[in-house]
Amino acid sequence: MMNKKKGILHLFVIFAIIALCAYTTLVGFTKAHRGSARNIKLGLDLAGGVSITYDVVGDKPTSEELADTVTMMQKRAEVHSTDSSVVTDEKGRIEIDIPGVSDAEEVLADLGKEGSLDFVAQDDLTYDDDGKPVYSKVILTGKDIKDAEAGQTQDENTKNKEYVVSLKLKSKGTKKFAKATADAAPSKKAIHIIYDGKVISSPRVQSEITNGEAQISGGFETYDEATELASYIRIGALPVELKAVQSQVVGAQLGQDAIRTSLIAGAIGFALVILFMIIFYRLPGVAASLALVFYLVVMLVALNGLDITLTLPGVAGIILNIGMAVDANVIIFTRIKEELATGKSVKQSIKLGFDKALSAIVDGNVTTLIAAAVLYAKGSGTVKGFATTLAIGIILSMFTALFITKVILNAMYVLGVDDVKYFGVERKRKQIPFVQNRVKFFVISGVLMIACVATLLVNKTTRLQGNILNYGLDFLGGTTYDVTFDQDVKIDMDMKKDIEKMFGGVSGSNDVVISEVAGEHALTIKTVELSEEQRNELNKQLADKYGVEEKNIENNNISASVSDEMKSDAIVAVVIAAICMLLYIWFRFKDIVFAGSAVLALLHDVVVVLLVYALTKISVGNTFIACMLTIVGYSINATIVIFDRIRENLGNKKSAESIANVVNDSVTQTLTRSINTSITTAIMVIMLAILGVESVRDFAIPLLAGIVCGAYSSICITGTLWYSIKRIGMKKAAK
Repeated sequence: MMNKKKGILHLFVIFAIIALCAYTTLVGFTKAHRGSARNIKLGLDLAGGVSITYDVVGDKPTSEELADTVTMMQKRAEVHSTDSSVVTDEKGRIEIDIPGVSDAEEVLADLGKEGSLDFVAQDDLTYDDDGKPVYSKVILTGKDIKDAEAGQTQDENTKNKEYVVSLKLKSKGTKKFAKATADAAPSKKAIHIIYDGKVISSPRVQSEITNGEAQISGGFETYDEATELASYIRIGALPVELKAVQSQVVGAQLGQDAIRTSLIAGAIGFALVILFMIIFYRLPGVAASLALVFYLVVMLVALNGLDITLTLPGVAGIILNIGMAVDANVIIFTRIKEELATGKSVKQSIKLGFDKALSAIVDGNVTTLIAAAVLYAKGSGTVKGFATTLAIGIILSMFTALFITKVILNAMYVLGVDDVKYFGVERKRKQIPFVQNRVKFFVISGVLMIACVATLLVNKTTRLQGNILNYGLDFLGGTTYDVTFDQDVKIDMDMKKDIEKMFGGVSGSNDVVISEVAGEHALTIKTVELSEEQRNELNKQLADKYGVEEKNIENNNISASVSDEMKSDAIVAVVIAAICMLLYIWFRFKDIVFAGSAVLALLHDVVVVLLVYALTKISVGNTFIACMLTIVGYSINATIVIFDRIRENLGNKKSAESIANVVNDSVTQTLTRSINTSITTAIMVIMLAILGVESVRDFAIPLLAGIVCGAYSSICITGTLWYSIKRIGMKKAAK
């Protein structure tokens, strides 16, 4: 009786947590906190807006100069959106994201202009009808300022502490300031400090200042206020020139369409995965489905609570994680069915199933976390968003599988659902001779790898730019336009020729490539790097000739220097991930052969996915890194499950024949898990490929190929490759 009460309590707690998280996600508790789903910060690709990256021209600025520049840009960005973000990357560049703005080109122009700092006499300043300062005479400009610092002094009369800003002027500024203060001091008139057309301070002159050092006091309630004014004054004098090296404009409507189609894909895929799990695994499938619901609602709460910006690849990462979250449950349920097949009780089988699956689940997920960490370190923008959601999803999926699913299963058992028929028994499978067929598998893989090399060579000789892959803007540099037209605008060859002339005329280059966006009434236009003025002119011409609204125009501008870095980052990321995984597997399995064969199989998967990119001519851009490392993490996960079983079955077996039997048995025993996990993950990715927008499809199709190839290499290559290397070592040892 006590156990039943405990089981009911456990189920009640699980359902209560799910309900609470669901309520938080959908409704929220206060007007300020409308609910997690609504409060999740959306990236530019979902909310629309402007992203721009600046690099410093000339000598590297000091940390103070860089901090001042970031402050300046943050203030400018916040004029357009309070949700703006201004940060510096590891290379010292300034990255600015302004979501939700409508007049994107005006924002870009405002961000790029030089800051102005003027000191104006009280008598020379008036205001227009809009309240903006108007003046013709200037006492000092930012170029006359040597330094400005916030500090603290003590009033001689009251002995109270007060915050001040101390100014130091250059020699020319000292003379001009001396004359202005001499004129203002008798009447204690103000000298207005104007930054970017806004009066930020109006201190009154107490006496003539001739030594080039002044102090502003009396108007600061906090030290931060004094620091802010000092920062503005320094910014006006800042000798830092910025150059835009990357910019992106995303229409809000296009972002909304992207998230809508992705969520539909996720909902359908989620329903199909749950149906598959219940049909195949019966009662454990029900438990896993409840755990998946728990995972999903907690994931949304986590995104809101951790203040993570959700990007379109991030949405894809969550959807992909739903498929991958099933993996741990599949491993556990397969183990439970195997234990039941040996005649153990349901209670014993549940316990042993979780115990024996633990090492494979932990090792598999750690290696995928390695891929996510490398993605976050080497990626940028949307790729970081994908890496973040992938990492959070992996951690949550481990928790839900190892704890939530276990609690639900045990609760159901003590409530009387304890018959073997509710769990199913693993049928004894006839051993499949994988080792004996290894030469066939190696030949198939060899043919695929040769086909990849041949296709890349063909691409290089037939493509106009001589590239082996269809490099996107991220890897080539230049400007890309995505333009959505009204349905009454006919897209045909004549229209494309007119667009080509339009872009060629503005850019002065014949390097214009136009392609239709599948499933949408839109065109993608790639050309050389365009200036802000050229992009404005093209926007105007598109509006005048085809009636295209600005919200339906996306453009992305990347300099060649940044694109070269992205290409090198892609290669470095895959290499770092492979090395880290090799070291981890070597450490965990205490055998370099396990690690070596796993990494060789990974390289095999990477080459096959490259073949898919080469054949389909899918654009290779920033998400290419995310795709490759996801495949690497997914594939190694499947490989570790097989290696874990080989390690378990190996014991003290030494002969080549006995080791071959171990490999055949291990791969056969884990075959159901390998296939089922691939199916559940593929379901989610297929939904993304069918229903997602073009950028998501371009991510999903190679990923789907990687899932299929990863399943093949894990089942047919890794175990047999490990055996082949072991056999060579045994022969050498025998000699």
